[in-house]
Amino acid sequence: MLEKKEHSYEKAVLVGLITKDQDEEKLQEYMDELEFLAYTAGATVEKRFTQKLSQPDSKTFVGSGKALEIKDYVKENEIGTIIFDDELSPSQLKNLERELEVKILDRTNLILDIFAQRAQTSYARTQVELAQYEYLLPRLTRMWTHLERQRGGIGMRGPGETEIETDRRIIRDRISLLKDKLKIIDKQMATQRNNRGKMVRVALVGYTNVGKSTLMNALSKSEVFAENKLFATLDTTVRKVVIGNLPFLLTDTVGFIRKLPTQLVESFKSTLDEVREADLLIHVVDISHESFEDHIDSVNQILQEIDAHKKPMIMVFNKIDDFSYERKDDDDLTPSTKKNISLEEWTKTWMAKSKFPTVFISALTKENFPEMKRLIYDEVMKVHISRFPYNDFLFEYFDEEEEEKDN
Repeated sequence: MLEKKEHSYEKAVLVGLITKDQDEEKLQEYMDELEFLAYTAGATVEKRFTQKLSQPDSKTFVGSGKALEIKDYVKENEIGTIIFDDELSPSQLKNLERELEVKILDRTNLILDIFAQRAQTSYARTQVELAQYEYLLPRLTRMWTHLERQRGGIGMRGPGETEIETDRRIIRDRISLLKDKLKIIDKQMATQRNNRGKMVRVALVGYTNVGKSTLMNALSKSEVFAENKLFATLDTTVRKVVIGNLPFLLTDTVGFIRKLPTQLVESFKSTLDEVREADLLIHVVDISHESFEDHIDSVNQILQEIDAHKKPMIMVFNKIDDFSYERKDDDDLTPSTKKNISLEEWTKTWMAKSKFPTVFISALTKENFPEMKRLIYDEVMKVHISRFPYNDFLFEYFDEEEEEKDN
């Protein structure tokens, strides 16, 4: 009987810079995220290399001494992939591959690869393929001969699996073809949005891996794919949801991330249109993540870029079940203990004083769900009344789960 083969991860190292615009603490946050991205793509990180420079080296991103140190390490430890935290220029990529003689990826290429893995529908695959070709076009001079491309792996999926000598004209023709295909699909999706009638549209937005899909499942009682990995959801999902017999459409969208590749923002324009055309946004935040404030800022920045920052919004701070902090007693000799914060304590924090309606929940355990549902109901009702001022009496709020308990 054959033994079950376990999934093999590629061995990789990470490289990042401390610069005048990025201090050591910020770099470590980005490197933690990069490691999670690498794990999501299918790599195990063996070591991190960091260097302090006023700005990235124009030839090899890092200094020559650091490049030699990295080369010696990857050779001694049989590392096949080096991942850089920032996007590399075509010349940097070419020089690094010549110097280090292993597969070189940057953050953009890594994210594109994860998107290529996660794309399920024809529409999502077309969007990702377009972004990959636009990334590949100025990098056609890369030295791939030593990488044995036919073996695949991280960063090698999608269009990269064809011959690297592909003529620029052919790639430009392919980009043009994909853009035309997306225009047709965009029109179809715009028609679908128009055909949804006058129902209030609500969109879940937030950083990647904050629990949007889990929340979508809980509210719509459906089975949207959810996983503790980055970009688990790539395709936009729309479900009809009824709270207190008030129906509305709920959309689950692709998660945002810091340093999001510009190619993806452009390629996923139609997906982001779901956010742009929503009547109400539910901004989901992972309160247990140490960088959740940066995540909020990143999401708000992207919302501003797509002109959706002035929409009504509800702030939902998720994963309170996974949050704990060190609480010390008055006696300094007593060891500090990890404790959770009660809902009453959450309401006294600065997060609760947001200019938007705010609620603290756990999408996994459904803690504080009644309050969240009531809040969503109230905000959806405001939109509904503004649109149909004469039929708001038709809807009365009640909690289905509470009704079931009473019965």
